[in-house]
Amino acid sequence: MQVVHPSTAANYFHLLRTHMRMPFRKPLVVISPKKLLRFKGATSRIEEFDETTKFDPLISDTSTSLVAPEKVRKIILCSGQVYFDLE
Repeated sequence: MQVVHPSTAANYFHLLRTHMRMPFRKPLVVISPKKLLRFKGATSRIEEFDETTKFDPLISDTSTSLVAPEKVRKIILCSGQVYFDLE
């Protein structure tokens, strides 16, 4: 069984494409709120739907850092709606 929480439209697309190309099917549970379907921050560029791209299990934060990397003491891992609410 696979339980996934895609954060972007491109990740959702690659998830479904990968699942359909598997030689055997596992149950797939997708946990994604409808809010992300309409949220502008969760959109993807058209280049991210290309055949050369794939499902990203971890999407790193690309925003500019407010703190120098050597001063970071805690790292918060979050996904989907929680990430966009924190942003």
